[in-house]
Parts: sequence; structure tokens; C-alpha cells
Amino acid sequence: MLSPKERRQRNREEVQRAILNAARQVMREHGVAALSLREVARRVKMQAPSLYTYYPSKMALYDALFLEGIRTYAEYRQNAMKEHPSFWDTLREWSEVYMGFAREHPELYQLCFERPVPQLVPSERSMEESHRLLAGSEDLLAQAIAGGELSIDIPTNQARDLIIAMIHGLTSQHMANEPDLPVGSGRYGALIPAAVALFRGAWEPRQPTETDQGDRGGPVGPPGREVGM
Repeated sequence: MLSPKERRQRNREEVQRAILNAARQVMREHGVAALSLREVARRVKMQAPSLYTYYPSKMALYDALFLEGIRTYAEYRQNAMKEHPSFWDTLREWSEVYMGFAREHPELYQLCFERPVPQLVPSERSMEESHRLLAGSEDLLAQAIAGGELSIDIPTNQARDLIIAMIHGLTSQHMANEPDLPVGSGRYGALIPAAVALFRGAWEPRQPTETDQGDRGGPVGPPGREVGM
């Protein structure tokens, strides 16, 4: 049996869940920037002023949706990006997961990874979880470097951002042109393997060949990089 306090808390959480679901539906139908508290209240059968009991402003509601989006994407990535044979398999999976998240939750994708509401400043709590995602991406690169799968001549945070820019660019174009096509197909969705190949060609350590052997019999590689790392 729940105590009266626990029952009130459960009821409050259920109403908040209903509000978030209604808000997401409104954004999906009319656009993220077109979120209307009055329309959300109508859909949950509530007077508009009563909505402020749960979210004191439209920005507070947007922030709650932003946090939901970050957490949902983090779940997608955690569930899909299990151990793979190589970093390059993981990078391909990362790209597909991001595009899949955008297709299945376009309103959250836009709110979290684009800027449809310029005046939104996510709360410290929301940004902490967002930064945790970024840190996880950078850790992935650091582990690949330590394991000898990557050899890059830029800081890992810049390498991370370059990968993010590529993944987001393909996803943004896919969503703008062929959002109904599944991941891995269409004009931009089918480019994921090619994008991974570009990074691999630039960052995979080059194994020494016979032509790399100098007159002294030692391996010769690009300045500042050990061959075969």
C-alpha cells in the first residue's frame, strides 16, 4: 500500500508523463518551435493555468523535453553500441543509432541536436547529462587510440567533434529529404559506410610495407607518427 504522500507523488508523475507525451505530439505535428501550452493543456484535459503547477513556463517544459531526449538517445546508444570487433564497426553503429533515433523521435532529435528554439537555455542538470554523452564519445576515441586502432594528429575532442559533424550532417540531410526511408538507405542514409571509410583511411595506423623500408632497413613513416601503432 502506498502512503498518501507516495500516492500524490505517483499521481504527479503520471500527470507529468501525460503532459510530456502531449507536448511531444504537438511538436511532431506542428513543429518544435510551435509548442503551445494551451494546446498541451487541452490534450491532457486540463485548464492552461493548471499546467503551470507542473511546469512553471514553456521553457521549463522544453527543458524537461530536452532532458528526455538526451536520456532517450543515451539509451539507444548504450543498447546498440555493445562490444564490436573494431572501432570502425562501433563508429558505423554509432552513426546508424543516431540516424535511427532521429527517425523514430524527430521532435526530440530536433530539440536536442538542432536549435529550433533559440531562446532555450537547458538547465544545468540537462547539460550535465548532455556533457556526459560527449565525454563518452571522447572516451571511445581515447580507447581506440590506446588500443592502436587510431592514429590522429589532432586533439581527441576535435576528432570527436569532426565525427559528430559528419554523423549529424548525414542525418540532417536524410531527415530533410527522405525521412521515411530506413537507416542505411536513400541518398544520404546509404553514405554511412563511405563516411566511416573516409575516417578509416585518414586515421587508421598504416602498416609498414617493403617500399617503406629505407636504406638502413628501418620503417619510414610520416613525421610525428609511429608506423604500425
